[in-house]
Amino acid sequence: MLLRKTALVLALATAALLTSAATATAAPADSTPAAPTPLAAAAVNPVIVVGGLSGVAVAYEPIAARLRADGYRTFIYQLPGLGLGDIPTSARAFATYVEQVRANTGAATVDVVAHSEGGLVSRYYLKRLGGTATVGRYVSLGTPQYGTYVANIVAFLGLGSCAGIVACQQMTIGSAFLADLNAGDDTPGAVRYTTVRTLQDELVRPTGNAAVNDGATNVLIQAYCPLRVVGHLGLVLDGTAYTIVRGALVDGPVRPNCLAL
Repeated sequence: MLLRKTALVLALATAALLTSAATATAAPADSTPAAPTPLAAAAVNPVIVVGGLSGVAVAYEPIAARLRADGYRTFIYQLPGLGLGDIPTSARAFATYVEQVRANTGAATVDVVAHSEGGLVSRYYLKRLGGTATVGRYVSLGTPQYGTYVANIVAFLGLGSCAGIVACQQMTIGSAFLADLNAGDDTPGAVRYTTVRTLQDELVRPTGNAAVNDGATNVLIQAYCPLRVVGHLGLVLDGTAYTIVRGALVDGPVRPNCLAL
């Protein structure tokens, strides 16, 4: 069973950079550069980068470094238990972390950039835990907002019902969790919602399930940059994907830089 669970985690999250990292519940440390760029003047909200399933904090340092270089006060939230457990429970822990960041920075609101399962955790926080009062912008990267067949076919691979991994069960298409999360308005509150997806996503299939309804800005990278190849983990590494994130954080138009490194 242990071997099966390990195989499943690797299949569901290619970000298996399993090195030691700070725990998600630790008091956040401000990483603002001493001399922020001019962009920071217009972007007053701290940014919380929310990791995905099996995504240790260090795996999100590349996108966090880009944000810091652009003058953002940036924090990385590693999901409790690497995101293997119940998503609403992870969302309640995330709510506590948001309050820690707000207390640490003095900011009334934060912006969220969430990868994969992290997008479900943070969207549950927004929709079911009153998070719309404390979040200004929500950007998801390769989040299975409406589920993924990758989770559904786990039984076909002989691993039973997601080998007992609760988050995997909740990310299957048609799960009770997703039915509840997606009932009613996908984009509650005054939060500005942006989703980013890629045709080469190995883990969110169909890729259209990474989009949400009700007024969100849903960006398919290849609709603007047809030759750009970006995988699931690549969404937090790719320069073009980052230009979309950066634009969303300043409420700008969708203008991806197809040549960005």
